[in-house]
Amino acid sequence: MSYTTGTEPSPADRPLDRRPRAREAGVVVGILPTGPLNAITDVAGVRVGQVTVAEGDAVRTGVTAILPHPGNPFRERVPAAIVVGNGFGKLLGISQVRELGELETPILLTCTLCVWKAADAMVEWLLRQPGMENVRSINPVVGETNDGQLNDIRSRPIKPEHVVRALESASSGPVEEGAVGAGTGTVAFGWKGGIGTSSRRLPESLGGYTVGVLVQSNYGGVLTINGAPVGRELRRYAFQRELEVAIRDDRPQHDEGRVLDRDAAGFSADGSIMIIVATDAPLDPLNLERLANRALVGLARTGSSMTNGSGDYVIAFSTAESVRRGRGSSSPNAELVPNDKISPLFQAVAEATEEAIYNSLFRATTTRGRGGRVVEALPLEKTLEILRAYNALDWDRTLPPGTPR
Repeated sequence: MSYTTGTEPSPADRPLDRRPRAREAGVVVGILPTGPLNAITDVAGVRVGQVTVAEGDAVRTGVTAILPHPGNPFRERVPAAIVVGNGFGKLLGISQVRELGELETPILLTCTLCVWKAADAMVEWLLRQPGMENVRSINPVVGETNDGQLNDIRSRPIKPEHVVRALESASSGPVEEGAVGAGTGTVAFGWKGGIGTSSRRLPESLGGYTVGVLVQSNYGGVLTINGAPVGRELRRYAFQRELEVAIRDDRPQHDEGRVLDRDAAGFSADGSIMIIVATDAPLDPLNLERLANRALVGLARTGSSMTNGSGDYVIAFSTAESVRRGRGSSSPNAELVPNDKISPLFQAVAEATEEAIYNSLFRATTTRGRGGRVVEALPLEKTLEILRAYNALDWDRTLPPGTPR
């Protein structure tokens, strides 16, 4: 569920619903079928809550909360792993998750300078829960991307009530995407980024498990969709200004081999992305780390090279009840997915990550923020023209009847 605070219209009143998800527009990613919602909430028990904070003409940010199951996450801990593609970011709680291989709180996503405020609010909320009266240590997990291009990030506008509302409104239904929650002020590939989600459900012959992914996209590179060089064709990509200057300087002015764009705007490849992976497959922290690593495969397919100034993080957890851990104990006799059966899960997470990123772009809307700056949404008509030209749309229509899609 998503809430909006401030003076801006709610997401339901914006043009958001008129922009399709990637798959609805014909961008069918990979070979595996999705879950019913094509969202991280297809993993049973996972809930997502979001609060969008839009105030005046300067604040464009929010909170996205991911809860692994309906119970108390501190009392019923889920095995987890964190992978760092590039570590230019602020991920609170990483060392304990890596040390113990478990999550003991929900996961929060927000803006860079609000990480500690969000963590404090979540700790206060957890301490108030029944059965937590004697708790003296909590490891809050809070990730971020920097939305300072559109958001007055120095005002640190996230308040405790925003965090509480995100946590308490979390639901297992459809997940709102685009410029909502922690994705309200983000930018990806020079266009409006945001929250995106996708899932894959394996057939019984491959284990029958579900993998769901949610992303907060705020990074750069050369946008590639289903293998088509969209960013290059739209002439908006990282290092563009430097490359245009190099071409201009190296070629005679009368060279007819290429029309040079002397006014090309450079778009940084830096930025960040948070990738949250949930699965109902019974995995231990070691194989969750292997699963998280494959999410970076999906990230790379979209055109990211995980540059120096980018914070690229993956948090993966298993919701299977057989591998949950009570306070101070674990389930050593749980039957785990063996190594030789895990490859379909790797395929699933790569596909779901790639599609979640596309959804964050397709669903995002043009946004005006701090200082009157406007970040345009990805131009869908032009993008779809490029995808048609590269034969990157609707591949599944050629499948025989009855084939899983």
